[in-house]
Amino acid sequence: MYNVVLKKSAENDLGKINPVYYDYVKSRLFSLEKNPRPFGYRKLKGSKNHYRIRIGVYRVIYSINDDILTVEVIKIDHRRNVYRNIN
Repeated sequence: MYNVVLKKSAENDLGKINPVYYDYVKSRLFSLEKNPRPFGYRKLKGSKNHYRIRIGVYRVIYSINDDILTVEVIKIDHRRNVYRNIN
């Protein structure tokens, strides 16, 4: 079982999500504990360890560290903004 860790910026992003989607996004985030590579996940081009999942109109960018069983959520945002300035 993986440990899901949200960066401080991802926590802020989660707080800005439309309340209609909030519970669904949160449940999908923490489902990464059991399966960090769910159906539909994609590796981002140009990065070594960044992946994304789609959750409605939102996208979650995260990295997986299999050595210590950790999923680090980097960014959560609307699909039109999420790929800008990924750290």
